[in-house]
Amino acid sequence: MNWKAFKYATPILIYALSVNAFFAKDIGIFLPLIVVWIGIPVLELLFKPDPSNMDAAEEEIAKTDSTYDFLLYMIVPMQYVALFLFLNSFTQEGIEGWMIAGRIFVMGLLCGTFGINVGHELGHRTVRFEQQLAKTLLLTSLYMHFYIEHNRGHHKRVSTPEDPSSARPGESVYAFYLRSIIGSWRSAWEISNRERIKKNIPWWHPKNEMLMFQLIQLAFVTLIALAFGLLTALWFVCAAVIGFLLLETVNYIEHYGLQRRKTGADSYERPRPAHSWNSDHVVGRLVLFELSRHSDHHYMASRKYQVLRHHEDAPQMPTGYPGMMILSLIPPLWFSVMDPRTRQLQ
Repeated sequence: MNWKAFKYATPILIYALSVNAFFAKDIGIFLPLIVVWIGIPVLELLFKPDPSNMDAAEEEIAKTDSTYDFLLYMIVPMQYVALFLFLNSFTQEGIEGWMIAGRIFVMGLLCGTFGINVGHELGHRTVRFEQQLAKTLLLTSLYMHFYIEHNRGHHKRVSTPEDPSSARPGESVYAFYLRSIIGSWRSAWEISNRERIKKNIPWWHPKNEMLMFQLIQLAFVTLIALAFGLLTALWFVCAAVIGFLLLETVNYIEHYGLQRRKTGADSYERPRPAHSWNSDHVVGRLVLFELSRHSDHHYMASRKYQVLRHHEDAPQMPTGYPGMMILSLIPPLWFSVMDPRTRQLQ
């Protein structure tokens, strides 16, 4: 067993603070939000990024070490335990409006960091069991279509005008939300329909993956409403929305302003590390299971998170993901920081 793998257990600290938030009735509700949106950005300003890569022997050991996979697998039951505690917390006495809001944002944080981020990693695996785990996690953010569109749409069209999940130069994150959320959902339907037609399957068939995802999500929300009440189901939907808005914010910062060169009427150069913004800031890498080494992820999508590499030609973010996500919410500041960097790459 490679004990180095357990550095990726760092997110359990955020998980523990989040679970505590579902019982707390004081400032403890906001501790996970303070850690993620204040603590981590400050740390990433203090610590230099680490661009080092594993050598060939270390990478081979890491690729075959099941500990890395186990850390991802255990996120699935943990996420559902957290969701149950979140839903059940609204049965407590003396819950005030600010407590409800705090708990919704904390659950939204888990939906984004655990539900979608880990679901994203497992969704790239080729083993059916792992793919099912990915879908199970994406369900907690009501964003199961991400499994279709991300793998079969975004990775093919990344950093092109045809990709709804790649932010264009001068586009604010708020304009991007609307275009990406609607565009990705429509893209998932188009991909699913093409596959259905190719297999000669009617639209109502259980193998119509996109249709099944919608029905599963509807049934899931209905089940929550029956078990915990309509209002609690609404709070869950709000948390899920926060979760997928976190994803879309990540999408925004990962490819903002980067464009692949056209090689033909309907073709583009192969995605390279230069077509994704990269961050080697250590804390964010650990908390997000190396998601911030996004350049290598798009260059080699099958590469597992623990062996993602730094590339010298990958454009580097000035700070880590949490800090960049906060910056993106203030468009004038975002443009002043990122547009000069984008222009230098053209």
